[in-house]
Amino acid sequence: MSFKNKTAWVIGASSGIGEELVKQLAKAGARVILSARNVDSLNKVKSNLSHPENHIVYPLDLEKSGNKIVEITKQLESFGEIHFLFNNGGLSQRSDAFDTEITVDKKIMEINYFGNISLTKAILPIFRKQGNGHILVVSSIAGKFGFYLRSAYSASKHALHGFYESLRLEEEKNNIHVTIVCPGKINTPISTNALTGKGDAHGVMDHNQETGMPVEVCVKRILRAVEKNKFEVLIGGKETFAVRIKRLSFSLFFKIIKRQNAT
Repeated sequence: MSFKNKTAWVIGASSGIGEELVKQLAKAGARVILSARNVDSLNKVKSNLSHPENHIVYPLDLEKSGNKIVEITKQLESFGEIHFLFNNGGLSQRSDAFDTEITVDKKIMEINYFGNISLTKAILPIFRKQGNGHILVVSSIAGKFGFYLRSAYSASKHALHGFYESLRLEEEKNNIHVTIVCPGKINTPISTNALTGKGDAHGVMDHNQETGMPVEVCVKRILRAVEKNKFEVLIGGKETFAVRIKRLSFSLFFKIIKRQNAT
């Protein structure tokens, strides 16, 4: 599989993993549709590409996309054939469940789950019509197990796994593929943008993110997983071993995970 001369729609393209996906896809010869809420940031990312005229900015608010599937589908059709959806947009959390207002739980689920799958539902008719397509879903290691200060975030990522595991089975006959990526500690601003229990921005770069895997390395592994049509891949450092330990022994996993630093 090659990205050259293919069209890729990248959600959350204004920073972090999404921004790096745009850079590496463009370098690989893809035509990229950049989506996020911040138009200025999207235009800045686009202007820094080698051939910005080959790419398109399409502003999108995941929190409001769930009610606009028909509108989004019509807009996508105007872009022509689309080969990849990189469903990367999302919002994290830094608060105990006890201290998290239900409005925050709902907001995170609306963005991370409903916003995510609404874009997939919008693009599926296009993929079916053209007879091919590949959806890359950026979940998290928190989508494989719960962790401190992540109750709503972890729940939203767990939900994605259930949806996309079902979707892959259903759409395989239509030549539509799904890859779920579970990043661990990656050096991105995800913790800075995370919500507190009151819904404010956390505003702090966690030590785990600051010392995490460089985002360039993470994205190279993501694109390799897509090229190899992997169903699910863990990306990160030693924290990814926790997933394997949980499979073998939950009691051992719990002893280890409860001693880990939440930030």
